[in-house]
Amino acid sequence: MALYSAAAAVLAGLERGEGGLKSLVYNSGFPHVRQLYALVSETLRYASVLEKLLDGAALLQAEKKLAPQLAKVLVYDLLFGKGLKCGGRWKALARRHRARLEAELARMKVRHKVSRNEDLLAPENAVSTAASQVPRYIRVNTLKTCMDDVIDFFKRQGYAYLGKAASLEELKALSGKKFLLDLHLPELLVFPSQTDLHDNVLYTSGHIILQDKASCLPAFLLGPVAGSHVIDACAAPGNKTSHLAAILKNRGQIFAFDVDPKRVATMNTLLTRAGVTGCQLVQQDFLTVDPRDPKYSRVTHILLDPSCSGSGMVTRGPGEEAAPSTERLQALAGFQRRILNHALSFPALWRLVYSTCSLHQEENEDVVQAVLQEWGSAFRLVTAFPSWPCRGLAAFSGAESCLRASPAETLTHGFFVAVLERCKEGAAPPSCLPTAAKENPQPGEGTEPGAAPKRKKKKRVK
Repeated sequence: MALYSAAAAVLAGLERGEGGLKSLVYNSGFPHVRQLYALVSETLRYASVLEKLLDGAALLQAEKKLAPQLAKVLVYDLLFGKGLKCGGRWKALARRHRARLEAELARMKVRHKVSRNEDLLAPENAVSTAASQVPRYIRVNTLKTCMDDVIDFFKRQGYAYLGKAASLEELKALSGKKFLLDLHLPELLVFPSQTDLHDNVLYTSGHIILQDKASCLPAFLLGPVAGSHVIDACAAPGNKTSHLAAILKNRGQIFAFDVDPKRVATMNTLLTRAGVTGCQLVQQDFLTVDPRDPKYSRVTHILLDPSCSGSGMVTRGPGEEAAPSTERLQALAGFQRRILNHALSFPALWRLVYSTCSLHQEENEDVVQAVLQEWGSAFRLVTAFPSWPCRGLAAFSGAESCLRASPAETLTHGFFVAVLERCKEGAAPPSCLPTAAKENPQPGEGTEPGAAPKRKKKKRVK
């Protein structure tokens, strides 16, 4: 019931103008923020349909104690989601009215001459065909388990493992209870898009992380080796931080910054569940951090994923514009340039990854170009993943070194990643892997085609 109550409270807060979707979700105190965000976003997407259903079925008239926001959430999950999996007495109430609600939904489809629920949505709320094909990605948390054990666990749950994917078409064709090993990133499994694993014991115990493939790119491309000192400059909710910890094998030091106390608390919960150690959470605006502070004197790697328009996210809520105003983009780009400049000023920095979930050149290539020009020959762009199919826009010479991601071209959320390295005489420090080395160790390397990579066994999940 906590999920539905939390979602209803977020909807009520939005109606009262108490904040945006993301801030209300983070401030809700609900432990699984991504699950809550997804439920509220989808309920909002179907809001006009749900209101008509509630009116047609006279549900609120029949159930005087049922708040409209809670009714919308319950009916969404009952008819359009994965079905009511919790809810106590409210779940029983919604099921009592199921036949009436389903009959009203059928009448709506007949009136609109459509056969699919999605076709009832207004054009501005409909998800594009490409976006609807984005699979469910799960990152195996190697701090707690290993790939072989996770694959075996899902097999015991009735899933069919198809081996390592050879193409994006194979990911797109996934259906039913089938899954694959990703063709690009290690420790990443791919399931059909509608797979819901929020209640799976592997997720609730922190053995797997539900994380979009594009969101896994920054930590993977930063690639610090065990023992490195790393800054995650804009860290909440913490999935990239936990990925960094897994890459470091919990050896080294991570400084994870976020200015909001509630987001820091949420991040602490996620990192604890993931088994992360050696990470210092800092409630502080990264722009106010002194790069000359002795505690950061060994920081050689920085992951910088600053606030952006969010225009690349497949699901957006109210106030999260797909096409923000010119003024909004200029303000965001100004902030992004400042924070990237600040990150590059750490004296021992060797490698930095700059990423956004934005599609706009103003927040991506333009920011990188402007900052590189300010630093002259001190830093350079690195082509860190030559086999990645989607490159940066040709905004300046070398922009093709950057990566882009999109639902249509890479079956992920929209994303941008740039890798910067200090230009320095002599060999790279031992904490920095050469670019070529990052490209080569792919999942399944050294095994038969399609086989899961062989790794040291950890405690088996039962």
